[in-house]
Amino acid sequence: MECRSVSKNKIGIIDSQDALIGSRAYDILSLIDDVRIKTTADLKKKLLDYYLSLAKKEKDFNIKQFSKEFSILSVQRAMKIIGIFSRLFKRDNKNKYLKLIPYTWTILNKRLEDPIFKDVRVIINQQINLRSNNVN
Repeated sequence: MECRSVSKNKIGIIDSQDALIGSRAYDILSLIDDVRIKTTADLKKKLLDYYLSLAKKEKDFNIKQFSKEFSILSVQRAMKIIGIFSRLFKRDNKNKYLKLIPYTWTILNKRLEDPIFKDVRVIINQQINLRSNNVN
């Protein structure tokens, strides 16, 4: 369910994993890095910090594991979104998603600053012109 389909005084479900069970990091990063809503780095940090403050109260919560999953899945998700939106434009002539790609690149480039992605950055720089981020 998308945000715009929820009306006032009604409960909605946000399904960021297509009815599958996966990492809880994917759920929170899907909210924090929603490409349809531009948010500041400060707001993203506050949202994540709030989530972590609650999650840390759980005895089996492993912050190192969560942080690693969050980083990896955020990069994977941004790349997936860029690919899907590009395909929707190229194959299906749906250009409404094109306007979301530049912000998705912004999110991806920010997440790629994590040192664990050094080799991934090299590959992306070799294969994709990050200056244009062009799907045409």
